[in-house]
Amino acid sequence: MTEQTPSGAPARETIRVAVDIDSLVRVGTRPGLGAYIKSLWSYRNFISYDAFSRLRSSISSDRLGPLWLVLTPVLNGLTYFLIFGLLLQTSRGIENFVGYLIIGVFAFQYTSKSVMGGARSIANNRKVVEAFTFPRASLPLAAVIRESFSFAPALAAMIVLILAFPPAERITWLWLLAVPILFLQMLLNLGLGLLLARLVAGTRDVLNVLTFALRIWMYASGVFYSFDRFVSHPTALAVLEANPLHQVLTMLRQVLLYGEAPALGQWGVLGGWAVGALVVGFVVFWSAEETYSRESK
Repeated sequence: MTEQTPSGAPARETIRVAVDIDSLVRVGTRPGLGAYIKSLWSYRNFISYDAFSRLRSSISSDRLGPLWLVLTPVLNGLTYFLIFGLLLQTSRGIENFVGYLIIGVFAFQYTSKSVMGGARSIANNRKVVEAFTFPRASLPLAAVIRESFSFAPALAAMIVLILAFPPAERITWLWLLAVPILFLQMLLNLGLGLLLARLVAGTRDVLNVLTFALRIWMYASGVFYSFDRFVSHPTALAVLEANPLHQVLTMLRQVLLYGEAPALGQWGVLGGWAVGALVVGFVVFWSAEETYSRESK
């Protein structure tokens, strides 16, 4: 429709558009759970780019660069070996204590860095969260993927050390079981990272508590000693062995060091923890999707 002005010149054309009010949604509103998962998939390129770019930037400033991804767990393992293996003699009764310790240190560091990275992901990206609309779960997801990428060279070094230090282990078909074990560990890391990202976004002081909690978790997971030597009460021992990270370390040691296939019960415990943590962490994080831009200010 074209209108005429008083001077006779044609006025700007007016176009009328029909709008379905019922289909409009408020900007920043939380989508349904299915739609949220679908939107995460649409941001997969952003997630992978964020993971790779942050990993490169974290090691580019160091002169040794990617070597620190391997040197850090190796130096930690050497420190724990001197303290616990030689001074405190926690190695007594443990077959191939060097391999036992290597697996414990390397695998625990993977979980520790993943959980801490996921927990910090929202709080450390306040400006991005405030300025853009996107599924916020992509940030802790990218953090866990980044730590998984950085764990790859450390994992290769772990295998080389297991094969190199006496008593040298032999590669068997059981080593293939390490792949699903590490996959379940990654799901556990992601679930905990999502849950803690929600808590830290609301109260940043949680990060201070998390540092101590991870240290306690390390001692409660049997990283550098066996519980059998120090704990005799059956109930206390059962509680310690139900620890999901203890299950990860035990199962990895079984397939890589001792030539044993984990029992079905062990798979059930670890799988239940991994899937349960992922579901609970994802739902808790998604339920607060609308609050992150306000809490980050």
